[in-house]
Amino acid sequence: MKKYDVAVVGATGAVGEQMLAILAQRNFPVNNVYAVASARSAGKKVLFGDKELEVQDLASFDFSKTQVGLFSPGASISKEYAPKAAEQGCVVVDNTSQFRYDDDIPLVVPEVNEHQIANYKSRGIIANPNCSTIQMVVALKPLQDAVGIERINVATYQAVSGTGKEAIDELDIQTSKIINNEPINCDVYPKQIAFNALPHIDKFMDNGYTKEEMKMVWETQKIMEDDSILVNPTTVRIPVKYGHSEAVHVELKEKLTAQKARELLAQAPGVVVVDEHGDGGYPTAVTEGEGTDPVYVGRIREDISHPRGLDMWVVSDNLRKGAALNSIQIAEVLINNHI
Repeated sequence: MKKYDVAVVGATGAVGEQMLAILAQRNFPVNNVYAVASARSAGKKVLFGDKELEVQDLASFDFSKTQVGLFSPGASISKEYAPKAAEQGCVVVDNTSQFRYDDDIPLVVPEVNEHQIANYKSRGIIANPNCSTIQMVVALKPLQDAVGIERINVATYQAVSGTGKEAIDELDIQTSKIINNEPINCDVYPKQIAFNALPHIDKFMDNGYTKEEMKMVWETQKIMEDDSILVNPTTVRIPVKYGHSEAVHVELKEKLTAQKARELLAQAPGVVVVDEHGDGGYPTAVTEGEGTDPVYVGRIREDISHPRGLDMWVVSDNLRKGAALNSIQIAEVLINNHI
């Protein structure tokens, strides 16, 4: 089997660490793996399987010795370095928001629009979507294929790890201080996150939606290749460390029974249905999502308020399927079919 040289950029971040772990777990055919990050992290050690890698400085790294670059260093850094890597012959799979809305860069969830990976050649970059979008479109793809979707109403309940390591620390510290009746500080989030729910992710836009919410609109239409799909999101940050949950309400073009939807979802790639009408007969971020690869779907039911409506509860690990795993699945298709 041919082997590939892979750079993981942003290797010391939460997603970068997951990328290294999943590359090892999935036995990606690597020759050399390079851990790359900013100058302040250069020289640190990170794990790749049972090996330690020394972090290399992004500013001086030579991408010509790699074929695949898995980027998750932040949008501004990807903006500068992803094109440089592509110019040196490294195909970049970028996990930041920088390139997602560029018409000439494919935005890919392999279970939904794998064929778009072939279009990487225009700029040598493939964009990885937002975590909340990824799990939703994986769950909706079989319904779109079966009868078509007119409108999506979605409320998300998103883990703090989506903000980064400092947010996980803030949740831990606030929780401990509240339990011990000590005053808390809010440094990462504008309001207390422990024991709370914040209907605010990313900056507010002129239309009153947040950027996280608008990402779900733009990305869903691009990935599903249908600008007519209406998307109405509310994104909420909750005090969970790993795993996003979503209450998804879809208005379909034709009526679909809950039983038929269950059958379609049970056969769909990347989906696990957990849907029993009883105590615990549904997936949650902590018990199913955290540390696993699938998108879990439960609470599948026909909407009593709409003749063609269907409701479901969608859960997935935001750092795995929502970021690192999806990037590596793209890379797997890339090496198997395109380079």
